[in-house]
Amino acid sequence: MPALVGEALNAAREEAQSTFRELKKTKPALDEASIDVILGNARSHYAWKDTPVSDEMLHQLYELTAQGPTSMNTCPARYVFVRSPEGKERLAKSLKAKNIDKMMDAPVTAIIAYDLDFWRELPFLFPHEDRRPHFEGKPEHSEVTAFRNGTLQGAYFMIAARALGLDIGAMSGFSNEIVDEEFFAGTTLKSNFLCNLGYADESALFQKLPRFEFDKVCTVL
Repeated sequence: MPALVGEALNAAREEAQSTFRELKKTKPALDEASIDVILGNARSHYAWKDTPVSDEMLHQLYELTAQGPTSMNTCPARYVFVRSPEGKERLAKSLKAKNIDKMMDAPVTAIIAYDLDFWRELPFLFPHEDRRPHFEGKPEHSEVTAFRNGTLQGAYFMIAARALGLDIGAMSGFSNEIVDEEFFAGTTLKSNFLCNLGYADESALFQKLPRFEFDKVCTVL
């Protein structure tokens, strides 16, 4: 995608500004029930109904997740949707014993990963200026950037899933090294965390755990 210049750039900016103004006019904020669905009363789940997650839903989930902002539009996150029995058996090798059943019972388990060579895609993602020299030959900077922004995209992924009516259960009780060997050997991808997806069996829920009050963790300067 070539960088826009001149009148084409001005027209694109005006269209973007107009679209945003109309959005804020139509829906300045989410209603309380919508906020509850994505965060307020949303829950992490450990048990699942035997209801499949369609390919169409996975596409919708990705398309919505992809709209979240990242530094320089780097978009380093990569997603592997593990749904087949064979894929689940491969993934089970990496999990702590207490997490295996949770993963096996979920209709889909997503491996949220990040690409260390994300910067090679910047001519497409950030076409108006070549930012590849910021990362080329700088593996530590590239990894920090990929991990930070890939983690942001993982959070967008979970909120997007809830917004689309899915339930989630993120997991970190696994070996990143085993996942990387099993799924990403010979690539520039590294795993971050896992996230079960599906439609929850709410009978397994327990009470919501405490959260800190504002004054405990927030400072206004």
